[in-house]
Amino acid sequence: MNHLFGWTLMLLYFDTDVLCTSQPTVQSETQRMNGIVGQSFSFPERVIKSANLLYEDLGSIANVYPGKEGKITLEKRFENRINLNSDTRYFTLSDLKIDDAGVYTVENTDGGEKNKFELTVYNFVSKPQVTECDSSPCRVVCSVDNEKEVTLTLYRGKEILNHTSSPDLTKDLSLRLEVEGKNYNSTYSCVAANPISNQTVPIPKCCSKDGHPNDADSDVRGRGIVIIAVICVLVASGLVGLAIYLKKSRNGQPKGRYLSFRGVRSPPKVKACLAFFHVAF
Repeated sequence: MNHLFGWTLMLLYFDTDVLCTSQPTVQSETQRMNGIVGQSFSFPERVIKSANLLYEDLGSIANVYPGKEGKITLEKRFENRINLNSDTRYFTLSDLKIDDAGVYTVENTDGGEKNKFELTVYNFVSKPQVTECDSSPCRVVCSVDNEKEVTLTLYRGKEILNHTSSPDLTKDLSLRLEVEGKNYNSTYSCVAANPISNQTVPIPKCCSKDGHPNDADSDVRGRGIVIIAVICVLVASGLVGLAIYLKKSRNGQPKGRYLSFRGVRSPPKVKACLAFFHVAF
């Protein structure tokens, strides 16, 4: 009986040992990470002695083992861009490109551990542009180049007025803002953002409280009107003076040859000036 019990214990120990040694490689959940075009990214998994860096379905793109580090084995596009940081012992990918996005796996071959990282690469977001400033009604249009996961938002102070985004990267994002008189003194801003950067542009006050152009615009237009008005007055005065001179010079002539001032038609330039004054004032 004791002999049978001993054999049973040995079998149980053997089965347990086989099950433990045949466990699959320990693998953690995929970590989502962000990178920036042109910069470097380090996969935060310390290499102990020997390890592989795998990418998507390509398999190993770099490996390290005692005496040799960061040897590229696949894909020329990664050539000279992968190394092992001597201080952190992290695989580092430099000069990031948009198409470097994907799932990478750091496999510590001596420890039997695998850690996955889903890398997404972004550009710095562009600066928004105020492309229009109309006065009837008082409104502006804010726009920005559309790229991966870019959003465009209009704020009044800290309040979100409107926002937009689009998966269609061929078209710019734009938002229109109409400013009501009662909100004229509020502060408005346009913000473009993606997961790694943002750009804020204050929206200028291009209109006055009553919806007309602001003082700077009015001054420019006012100076233009004054200049044109002066020119018209000078031209009209000269033509009227000429007509009076012609009238007086013919006072001694016979009535048949008398030129009546009332019969003189207004020259075209005088008519144009009069029309301008009618529209402008």
